[in-house]
Amino acid sequence: MILFRHLDSPVGTLTLAATDDGLHAIEFPRNRHPANRAGWTEGKHPVLELAARQLGEYFAEERRAFDLPLAPRGTDFQRVVWLALAGIAYGETISYAQLAQRVGKPTAMRAVGAANGRNPLPIVLPCHRVIGADGSLTGFGGGLPTKQFLLELEGALAKADDLFG
Repeated sequence: MILFRHLDSPVGTLTLAATDDGLHAIEFPRNRHPANRAGWTEGKHPVLELAARQLGEYFAEERRAFDLPLAPRGTDFQRVVWLALAGIAYGETISYAQLAQRVGKPTAMRAVGAANGRNPLPIVLPCHRVIGADGSLTGFGGGLPTKQFLLELEGALAKADDLFG
């Protein structure tokens, strides 16, 4: 049984879902690829409580890395891409081409980008740290304003009000 709970955050109400295997999903209020919630039940679970605490610490700028049991559901290729996301350091960004290199598929940038876009554990597996080769903020399941907020929070992007002093 997958249990879920809601978590208020600076980017809106997040939905967290978990089982005894680990955290399955983190969803933004508007998700481009929402999870199939069939069989989900609202409830309490130690993984949900731990995830909520660590996300709260992240948003309070008290946490740079997550220590959670993860159980994302996807294809083998998607899981390889999602695991590679965990290797992108806090406050850093990489391009889709660099991510494709990291997973050993340098010519599969589109497939890597598609897998990145289906990441069910954003923030924890930091798909927001993948940007265009020219430095542009490209697609993000939670919306570009959310991606910009997360990168500004981490110091990977100058805050809009910091640009002119």
